[in-house]
Amino acid sequence: MQTVLTNARLILENDVVSGTIAFDETGITSVDQGKSSLPGAIDVNGDYVAPGLVEMHTDNMEKHFMPRPKVFWPNGLAAALVHDAQMAAAGVTTVYDAICAGTPFSAKDYRKDIFADVMKALAEGRRENVFRIDHRIHMRCELTSPDLLKDIEPYQEDELVQLVSLMDHTPGQRQWRNIDHLKTYAMGNGKTEAEFEADVVVRQSEGAANVSRNWSAVVEMFGSRGIPIATHDDTTLEHVEAGIASGAVISEFPTTIEAAEAAKQRGLATVAGAPNVVRGGSHSGGVSVAELAEKGLLDGLSSDYVPASLLQAVLKLHASHGISLPHAMGMVTWKVADILGLRDRGHLKPGLRADLVRFKVLGATPVLAAVWSKGERAF
Repeated sequence: MQTVLTNARLILENDVVSGTIAFDETGITSVDQGKSSLPGAIDVNGDYVAPGLVEMHTDNMEKHFMPRPKVFWPNGLAAALVHDAQMAAAGVTTVYDAICAGTPFSAKDYRKDIFADVMKALAEGRRENVFRIDHRIHMRCELTSPDLLKDIEPYQEDELVQLVSLMDHTPGQRQWRNIDHLKTYAMGNGKTEAEFEADVVVRQSEGAANVSRNWSAVVEMFGSRGIPIATHDDTTLEHVEAGIASGAVISEFPTTIEAAEAAKQRGLATVAGAPNVVRGGSHSGGVSVAELAEKGLLDGLSSDYVPASLLQAVLKLHASHGISLPHAMGMVTWKVADILGLRDRGHLKPGLRADLVRFKVLGATPVLAAVWSKGERAF
């Protein structure tokens, strides 16, 4: 059945126009300026209509598998379905669920315990067609982990794995180059000071060797499939160059202006955190993402740990940082889709997937009215 939305503010690539959009389960059928008088057309009263959001890195799934410290939820599919609903309610229609493989340095050692359950739940939900939106897997490879390769080998041919990132959370490196910030983070998540100090010793002594071995092995394992590879928390020119040498196409969450400039100059796409924009800065001492946007060094946004931050960040970049609304919206729609090679979505264009979000704005707050995924209501 065709849906027609009229009297809408359509957010296109380079403009916002008052118009009408029609779509069904096969895709977007027409995009026109002006108001429609067709029977059955839905008057959205000037609400914005934009492409459905494309999210390439969210940790939101894991909190439903472990809702409290050391509480492991026994029904993985149920946990995944709640995450699915939250993403849809944030306007996301394509999500790359960031699943952490290996144990990072932090209080989040439980990620190793839930890894297989999360992978199984996503596969089951996709197979049974019970998700509201399109789910894919972003395999976050924690290179400091001694068991990383053993953990990921069973999934090297998994068709759901469509993005791989190379992560190094060694204390004193990249995101955690300031160990005091790491200490605050780790103790805030349940580590005692003694446990923290002991972990630092182990990670610093073993981290370099594990990273060196795992980096090349992960690139070889997934690179042959043509899966996009991202580096993570690039801080220096050397970090960016190491990523390029490994075939990376994305610099994810660069922590300094220097790294973001180097990435852009060398043709890497830059993606950073929407929560950083909304909060006005990084929680771990990294660069201001809004500053990256103002300098033209930002291609895309990720919700990271707050799904609802995507649209909020778009509005803030537009209202407070001089970024046009179409350009800011592109950072959560077509630009990210293009980075990931998704040519069938991210734009309001006839023939593309009917992934759409309808919302209005109250002050700094986006208020969602509806979300469609492949032409069907998801929210």
